[in-house]
Amino acid sequence: MLQDYTARTGTLIPVWTLEIQTLPQDTDRILDAVMQVHPLGYGRYHRTASVSATGAETTTPQPDSTTTTHKSTYTPGSAETYPMVELKISIERDLPPCNRSWMRSWTRTTTRNP
Repeated sequence: MLQDYTARTGTLIPVWTLEIQTLPQDTDRILDAVMQVHPLGYGRYHRTASVSATGAETTTPQPDSTTTTHKSTYTPGSAETYPMVELKISIERDLPPCNRSWMRSWTRTTTRNP
């Protein structure tokens, strides 16, 4: 139904939206890493993404979580709150279904090490 919709400015293109919660200072690093494997194009634009205003994320990491593994000063079971943004990236749906090599490459590049 919507695939046939046309407006004066163009047509609708079905996309997949990746939503990433991250620290505000990491958004450019993540976008740069994604750009290594995808131009994030939208019409005549590249590196198209949406970044929310900075908010706060709160969590209580449990034993053996990533937080307790990488942050030696953290006590499992205690609350942690930190600044966070939501980074949204849209990619066209006709790509090979998030092929594993693309996801492995992107994950390796964006995963934080202690």
